[in-house]
Amino acid sequence: VQLQASGGGLVQAGGSLRLSCVASGFTLDYYAIAWFRQAPGKEREGVSCISSSGGDTYYADSVVEGRFTISRDNAKNTVYLQMNNLKPEDTAVYYCAADNGVWCGSGWSSTLAFDSWGRGTQVTVSS
Repeated sequence: VQLQASGGGLVQAGGSLRLSCVASGFTLDYYAIAWFRQAPGKEREGVSCISSSGGDTYYADSVVEGRFTISRDNAKNTVYLQMNNLKPEDTAVYYCAADNGVWCGSGWSSTLAFDSWGRGTQVTVSS
């Protein structure tokens, strides 16, 4: 299982980015996928999770505040995270992770819930 996150970059506060998580060597159809982020000196925290079908989505409300949207296109083997109205506190390395299951469990925001991790992509939001 290999995942690769991309789409990060430098953006001004209030701007938008769309992150992509592409799977290689396997199909994402049967995996719940989550986005996490890790800021310097802080623990990795869950941002959002989407079930394998895309029918169920979850957000860390305290983090997202209605600004992010997770989606997936299984035909493209890709999961997206649309981030709008970015704030400097969103600056972090963003990672996608796959769960060996179709649902986002109640503990989805814990790193322990996920088996496979991709390399992260840096998001920097300037004030």
